[in-house]
Amino acid sequence: MTELALLLLSLILVAACGLFVAAEFAFLTVDRNHVESRAAEGDPGARGVLAALRTLSTQLSGAQLGITITNLAIGFLSEPALAALIAPGLSRLGLDGAGSRAVSLTLAMLLSTTLTMVFGELVPKNLAIALPERTARAVQAPMRGFTIATKPMITLLNGSANRALRRMGIEPTEELASARSPEELHFLVARSAREGTLPEDTAELVQRSIEFGERRASDVMTPRTRVDFVHIGDSVADVVGHVHETGHARFPVLDAETDRVVGVITTRQVLRVPAADRSRVAVTDVMDTPVLVPGSIDLDSLLGDLRDGSQQIAVVIDEYGGVDGIVTLEDLIEEITGELEDEHDTPVTARQTRPGTWEVSGLLRPDEVEEITGVLLPEDAEYETLAGLIVDRLNRLAERGDVVDVTGEDEEHRRYPVSLTVTGLDALRVDRVRIDVGEALPDDDNTATTAPTTDDRR
Repeated sequence: MTELALLLLSLILVAACGLFVAAEFAFLTVDRNHVESRAAEGDPGARGVLAALRTLSTQLSGAQLGITITNLAIGFLSEPALAALIAPGLSRLGLDGAGSRAVSLTLAMLLSTTLTMVFGELVPKNLAIALPERTARAVQAPMRGFTIATKPMITLLNGSANRALRRMGIEPTEELASARSPEELHFLVARSAREGTLPEDTAELVQRSIEFGERRASDVMTPRTRVDFVHIGDSVADVVGHVHETGHARFPVLDAETDRVVGVITTRQVLRVPAADRSRVAVTDVMDTPVLVPGSIDLDSLLGDLRDGSQQIAVVIDEYGGVDGIVTLEDLIEEITGELEDEHDTPVTARQTRPGTWEVSGLLRPDEVEEITGVLLPEDAEYETLAGLIVDRLNRLAERGDVVDVTGEDEEHRRYPVSLTVTGLDALRVDRVRIDVGEALPDDDNTATTAPTTDDRR
């Protein structure tokens, strides 16, 4: 009877071990956002789970302590009891004395360990992973009660572990971070698209939205060399002429003497002036105050500045106080939705001429080239565009026919030889580039040709 009582107590301890294991995995895998939402609605079970999650490190330490204690107790109680029940059977088989005791203890240990592993650890672990919230609700009350009862021991053990971590330069934390980094979100969205749970166009929109806050004004601006200005001494009639010549609807107003943008004028303001008065009314009489931003401002903040200023154009100022370029509201929208074409846009910024070859604008960024070709070109703080990459590699101003060879990577980190050929110039700026992407390099090929070469056929 004593052996049976010990085995019954051991089974209770196996169940307790299962509770601790289930609590550990349920608290780690439960969707905290959903729990917080249910708790805000007044769900008492969700409130209990949330309370446990707010002291997660302590709860996990309590679970580990409970698992250790129950495992030791199960071994201490069940193995002698099982050995005592097994020994008579071995005696009937002719095995007596020390041999019988050794075999019975070995069999008892194997049986006890197997039962504990299966029903005390694996079953509750798999249950918690499959049904994390339901499991967390079921175990949170006894788990929190055990943690309170053993708090002195948990505090001592946790404190010792935390001191060891701090000696290694790591600061412990009580809660598991619930926020996801941009890199994690990128991975989750890409995986969802590959698995078909998220439509590709939706996945692309989400990816662009994540990247939006990571970009700076200098990444998306139209450079000064491509901006059409009106001048501080111009009349509204002069602006009408600029509208007809360029097709643009908004212009920065430049004071050439100080190289400062003093305002922004739009066709809406021009049309408010009677036609007969336009030659007599100066742009300074009708222009708006400009939104001036540094090139380092992130796009989220820039969008807020435009909204606060009720403007659709911001002027980017460089570190020396000069005009670096402009960013329009359309530029910001395109960063999320992709290229938007209107009657004023250049019709084609990139086109594929044959497999592996594209003709593109030199003003594209490396990440935009990746969207077109599937291959990411080398990025560096020294340049922001494809034209900048070419000039950086050439170490001089580019000429038509110049060729730069680099190595690119796709999203699976396969490497490709890429040739960049200058096919068009706009004054001194690289305007058009032909991109030729070769076959993937072998995995063991670590040679990357980055030195510039020039093609003598011009």
